[in-house]
Amino acid sequence: MSRTRVVVLFAVVALTWGGSFVAIEVGLDGLPALLFAAFRLDVAAVVALPLAFVLSERVIPRTRTALLGVAVNGVLVAALMNAFLFAGQQYTTGAVASILFSTNPVIATGFARGLLPSERLDGVEFVGLLLGLLGVGIVVRPSVAALASGTLGKLLVLVGAANLALGSVLVGRLDSELDALAETAWGLVVGAVVVHALSLLVGEPQVLPNSSTLVLAIGYVGVVATALAYPFYFELVDSVGPVRANLVSYAVPVVTAVTGWAVLGQRVGPVTVVGFGVVAAGFVLLNRTAFADLLTSRASRA
Repeated sequence: MSRTRVVVLFAVVALTWGGSFVAIEVGLDGLPALLFAAFRLDVAAVVALPLAFVLSERVIPRTRTALLGVAVNGVLVAALMNAFLFAGQQYTTGAVASILFSTNPVIATGFARGLLPSERLDGVEFVGLLLGLLGVGIVVRPSVAALASGTLGKLLVLVGAANLALGSVLVGRLDSELDALAETAWGLVVGAVVVHALSLLVGEPQVLPNSSTLVLAIGYVGVVATALAYPFYFELVDSVGPVRANLVSYAVPVVTAVTGWAVLGQRVGPVTVVGFGVVAAGFVLLNRTAFADLLTSRASRA
């Protein structure tokens, strides 16, 4: 895959996921957490599955590996990641949830060390990983009170991040023959069934959205942040590996901050700009080989 396509995929996932924390916060004002997560997967599956039959060459899972890929995608990434994220965000803000979720690359690195030896990072890359996480903290700068309160919610969000990290590493290890869109679409179907069952199991009232705001929130997280973003995310996993694909989690709080400045007029001060720089430095360290190859290639052409 070309570097340009990788950059485009990374940007689309970061931009779409950046707005999802705000949409989740809006939707949780009117819907039970697990039911809202289930609606997200319902809408995404309704959009993604027909597209998979139209656009993908390999749609039907016929082998054990393909079925395992769908199961991992459906249970860990679609169902449990969303269930824990939505449940956790009931007790904390979208900004705090986004920084907690950006621990995802660090968690993925830990899983990759045991499951994908080829994905292990060297010392310089690991420093870059920690720098990126530090930069996210500088950008978001949650207050001490925000970090100290809502312990249960934060733990639930971290468990959600861990499910995404483990799921992406396992998908990378399985290397299913299904196209990314098809595997994601079937996973969304599985995930929707699982989360609906969990919602019923915990006794949530089964209500429909009763306002245009809730419909828009479900539409955004279902269509834009899931049906569109998830196949792109797993295409990144296939192309650059789960550890580097999960670096998109570092960009999400940055996107949220910039969106808040552009749309809501929220101030982006010098400390935030420093945070952007730290994130960029970490990203360069993690991808120093690719940047060196790019500079060498340009120098040769010149």
